[in-house]
Amino acid sequence: MDNRFATALVIGSVLSLLSVIYLAAAVGTVSWYHYFTSPVLANVSETAANEFVNEPEANEKAYTDALYHCNGSLGLWHQCITYQHYDADDLSSSSRCVSLSFSDQFLEKYSQPGNHNTEIDLLRTYLWRCQFLLPLVALGLIFFGAVVGLAGCVCRSLYPALGTGALHLLAGVCTLGAVLCFAIGVHLLQRSLPPPAGVRGEYGWSFCLACVSSPLQIMAGALFLWASRASRKEYSLMMAYRVA
Repeated sequence: MDNRFATALVIGSVLSLLSVIYLAAAVGTVSWYHYFTSPVLANVSETAANEFVNEPEANEKAYTDALYHCNGSLGLWHQCITYQHYDADDLSSSSRCVSLSFSDQFLEKYSQPGNHNTEIDLLRTYLWRCQFLLPLVALGLIFFGAVVGLAGCVCRSLYPALGTGALHLLAGVCTLGAVLCFAIGVHLLQRSLPPPAGVRGEYGWSFCLACVSSPLQIMAGALFLWASRASRKEYSLMMAYRVA
């Protein structure tokens, strides 16, 4: 194997591994979006925080109001709030988190969040579903691409790298789609249920990891495709030279 192709495969493998680590960390953490609440609004008691955790079903309005007033953090699978309380006459902070089940992710979103008497907001509903499904699809594509690549190593052939590259490109597109779906979904939610004055929001490091993961997957896929196509072209030219 030419050193150029081996170098491309090694760099592509490193980029692929980094993208998997970044994307897995992003999916499993809750720092996709943060709300920062002014002290005047951060007046939620421990009882209200427990109600947030023990909500019988995923009520979008109740969760969103709690996130607005309690320095909330939003993730793909978790939502957390931070509230202040007095412990032995000392003011301390505590956190409460809610894990969203698989069925919660498929609940319909309404044009007025939390109001089941209004019509279903199909755009927000499918954006929410795509934002958590697409990263899982991307991880699955990368895993399957790694299996194909290992098969190519066993066969000592660069041809399977073509499939590995194509799968990584698809994974990059899926990850990018998840990031866009999340950003648009947050924007539409804030338009339907505007945050009160004194509350500001910004994207967190989990969102940034997902943003970085997508170009890493695309670059890895491009390297795998180049190595496969270039080696095949070189092999064809060499065989043509031998025949001549």
